Amino acid sequence: MKKISIFTAIILVATLGLFSCQNDEVQTEEQAIDQEQYPEITKKLQEMYFNTDGLEKVDFQLPDGSFQEMFKVEGDMMFTRKQIENMKMGGDITTKQYRTNNLVSDGVITIIGYTGGGGFGLSNKERTALQWAVNNYNRLNLDIRFSLTFGTDFQSRDMVVYNNPNQSGSGGSAGFPTNGNPFKFVQIFGLSGFSTNVNEHIITHEIGHSVGFRHTDWFSRQSCGQNVNEGSAGVGAVHIPGTPTGYDSTSLMLACFANNEDGEFNANDITALRFMY
Repeated sequence: MKKISIFTAIILVATLGLFSCQNDEVQTEEQAIDQEQYPEITKKLQEMYFNTDGLEKVDFQLPDGSFQEMFKVEGDMMFTRKQIENMKMGGDITTKQYRTNNLVSDGVITIIGYTGGGGFGLSNKERTALQWAVNNYNRLNLDIRFSLTFGTDFQSRDMVVYNNPNQSGSGGSAGFPTNGNPFKFVQIFGLSGFSTNVNEHIITHEIGHSVGFRHTDWFSRQSCGQNVNEGSAGVGAVHIPGTPTGYDSTSLMLACFANNEDGEFNANDITALRFMY
C-alpha cells in the first residue's frame, strides 16, 4: 500500500485508487523558498531539528478567507515568524515517539467545526470525521478534553477545523502549541474522495500537532518512502517514555498516510498521550 504525504499534492491515477506523491508546484499562495533568503529562520528550525528541505513561505488561509503569513515545515506544520524566533532549546532525541517542547495547559479545549460558506465549511462526512476524532481524544480521559460544537463563531473558540477549498492536494495542516494554548487553525483539504475513516485520521493527526505531537517518524520519514535522518542528539523533539524504539508502522502520527487508514490511535500513541496529558 503506497503512503500518501499529508502535505503533498496527490494525483488519482485513472480509477484504480492508485496514488502518487509530488511536491505542490502551485505558486500562488505557497512559495518554495531559497533558504538563503531566510537564514535566521532556517538556522533556528535546523537547531530545533526540523527538516528544512522543502521549507515554504505560505499565505495560510483562514476560515473567513483572509490570509496570514506562515512558514510550512515538514509538510503540514505551520509557524509564524514570531513562533520560530521564540522556539526554545531542550530535550533529547532518540528513535521513539516525540512531542514538542510546548504543550497545552490542562483543561477543556473548545473546538468548532466550521460550517460557513465559500467552500470553507465542513461536509457532512468531514463533520462526522471530526466528531470521531474528538471522541478519539476524549475517550482516553486525559487532562485535556475537547468540547465540540459546529457553527461559524470560530473567533471565540480555542481551535477551528475547516476545509480550505483553495489548497491543492489532499491532507491537512496545523501548528504547535504556544503559551499553553493549542494551535488554533486546523485546515483540511481535498478529502472528499476518501473514506470517513481517512478523514478521521487526518483530522486526529492535525489535532495531534496542535496539542504538541511531532511526526513519529520525523527522524526518517520512512512512512513517505524517504530516509531523512537528522541525527541522534539534539533539541526540539522530546522523547516520550514508554514508546518503542524503531519504526512504528501503525502510529497515527506518521508523516504520510495510506488510503485505507482506520483513523484510530495505536497503543503507543495512547501511551504517549497519557504521558503528555
